[in-house]
Amino acid sequence: MTATGADREAAGSTTRGYWWWERRRSVALDVGLALVSALECGLEGVEFARNTGIPVPVGVVFGLLAGSVLLVRRRWPIAVVLVTIAMTPAEMGFLMALVGLYTLAASEVPRRITVVLAGMALVGTFIVTWVRLRQSVAEQADFGPGDWYVPLMSVFMAVGLTAPSVLFGLYIGARRRLMESLRERADSLERELSLLADRAEERAEWARTEERTRIAREMHDVVAHRVSLMVVHAAALQAVAPKDPAKAVRNAALVGDMGRQALTELREMLGVLRTGDALTAPAAAGAGAVPLASVRRAAVAAAATAASEDGPRLHELEALVAQSRQAGMTVELSVDGEARPYPPEVEQTAFRVVQEALTNVHKHAAGAKTWVRLAHRDAEVAMQVENGPSDSAAADAGLPSGGNGLVGMRERVLGLGGVFVSGPTDAGGFRVSAVLPATQPGLSGA
Repeated sequence: MTATGADREAAGSTTRGYWWWERRRSVALDVGLALVSALECGLEGVEFARNTGIPVPVGVVFGLLAGSVLLVRRRWPIAVVLVTIAMTPAEMGFLMALVGLYTLAASEVPRRITVVLAGMALVGTFIVTWVRLRQSVAEQADFGPGDWYVPLMSVFMAVGLTAPSVLFGLYIGARRRLMESLRERADSLERELSLLADRAEERAEWARTEERTRIAREMHDVVAHRVSLMVVHAAALQAVAPKDPAKAVRNAALVGDMGRQALTELREMLGVLRTGDALTAPAAAGAGAVPLASVRRAAVAAAATAASEDGPRLHELEALVAQSRQAGMTVELSVDGEARPYPPEVEQTAFRVVQEALTNVHKHAAGAKTWVRLAHRDAEVAMQVENGPSDSAAADAGLPSGGNGLVGMRERVLGLGGVFVSGPTDAGGFRVSAVLPATQPGLSGA
């Protein structure tokens, strides 16, 4: 396995700090090569001193100093190759020439400089070899090769001492750059995967939050209205039982009917939750990078599932208002425009808005007169529930309030692209108004 950039940076504090070397073994290798090269050049300096007529110690010191230049091959490869080219006429530094050309070709030096210096080394080796071979052939009278011998052998020697080092250095340099590119790509992919994992977790958390909010809103709408009516009827039953047993029996029957209806709606809601798991599970699981649009479409589809064929419809408003009347509320229902079918989620939202508004009247305005208005328009359906001030003579049923009714209604209406307004009236009552589009484009494009 290859180490990533983070791993190499973490390990850098223990392996760097030796001038321009990155690792201890690099220091040992260069020092060893420099010692061998210096020893080679020192021995060759003896022959160089005899040929040039200078003192032998001077030739040996010159060779030792020239050969030790190989120590800086990683930092200044161009300087090493230039020293090698300069020493070519003295026939010194063969190891330094091989290692220097390899290091130059493997380094980040521009290729044109590498080609020029390698060409200079090739030409210098060719010339020196040519001269030495001609001298050797001339000194051996009994050896008479053809005219092709000297140039051919000079080319072989020049290419053999130059080309392998340069080609091998180019290969190692390309491989090194490839490995570095792969490391950078691995680091980039690691960062991208981490980013995608974070985004997937955010989407999963968003989906879970949306689903919890939807479940809470549905449970609130399903339970609150029925239970509120049951509490109102139970209070009335308690009040009239001693005086009018027949009416008490009717109220008890109403409480039973409402309890059974509440249980039926709860079962329907639980069934929707069970069948809706497949829609929300992929987004909530967070396994992989799920597009945000897919998560939103899943949430919209889950909402559409909740508004199945078994959900409430606008034609059931008459029965809803009748239940409030049976609980003692004075309610007037008016419908404007020609009734027509709407998408299930639109009808369910409109029904839930009226239902929750009537529940709030039972909770906060006992005995208040209430008006429910429904208007069918060309491209929208509007509903309004308004109540007058509460009747101080009416008994308060003591219904608890969680403060989520108006919030849930607003979320439902705005989720379908509608308009929701609520607030007190000048007469001391309260008004809830909502307008919903007749079509829901969010689901058609899902």
